[in-house]
Amino acid sequence: MDIDARGPRFGAAVTTVVLAVVMITGNAWLLAWQTLAFACGAAGGVGRSPYGWLYRKAVRPRLGPPTRFEAPQPPRFAQAVGLVFAVTGLIGFVAGPGWLGLAATGAALAAAFLNAVFGYCLGCEMYLLTRRLTARAG
Repeated sequence: MDIDARGPRFGAAVTTVVLAVVMITGNAWLLAWQTLAFACGAAGGVGRSPYGWLYRKAVRPRLGPPTRFEAPQPPRFAQAVGLVFAVTGLIGFVAGPGWLGLAATGAALAAAFLNAVFGYCLGCEMYLLTRRLTARAG
């Protein structure tokens, strides 16, 4: 079943703010929260992430009906990619080196920003490219 395309973009906007605060403060607890949010989105789909829940309960009822839908698999894959970067960033902030935390968090922030501001989901594009390459190889 396809999902409202506005939901993942809302989640990307919240993620952008959270990761920007992490970059400014170096707060590992806040990055741990974002890591959990990515894990929920990767495991259950973006609708089961905390930001998906917030969108569904607080934002979507105030908007008109969705006009654009998308398959749930690419955003779910993007959440898994975000999870990898968040875990790497968390390791860098907690155990060191600090530059690893900044680099991994910065990469996740850049991807979230692209989605939130321009509607370009880098993880989704990676998913589609992977599908095309595996279809050709198979």
